[in-house]
Amino acid sequence: MSTATAVAPEVHSLGVANPAAPPAPPPVVVTEKAALEVKRHIADMEARNDLEPGAKMYLRVRVQGGGCSGFQNKLDLDVKYDEKTDHKFEFHGIEVVVDKRSLLYLNGATVDFHDDLNKRGFTINNPQAKSTCGCGSSYSM
Repeated sequence: MSTATAVAPEVHSLGVANPAAPPAPPPVVVTEKAALEVKRHIADMEARNDLEPGAKMYLRVRVQGGGCSGFQNKLDLDVKYDEKTDHKFEFHGIEVVVDKRSLLYLNGATVDFHDDLNKRGFTINNPQAKSTCGCGSSYSM
């Protein structure tokens, strides 16, 4: 089960939190298959000594301008997390960070990993995307 660590409780008009209110769903979801693949990449980096001992590694999900349709999704492994500009979530044992600007474009998105004959790699299914370019690497909103 996915849990988000950056979800605030529901607040009523008097400014009092309702602890019985169910938590809001996280704006971005990472599937278990994607989390396992991220863990595998991190383990490979540790085995090659590409990481400082004890370094914390985050999956960064972001949107940047580019491509023929206007927006591109990016996934990176990152050692940086800034409380002022990033939101942090946890899914299946990995920590995911999304900057505030990207969060506006990624609300409702799901990060998944496919490993079959037709497709291998990470995908981001973004319900806000209106159309994609011919090659599928960028989209418009």
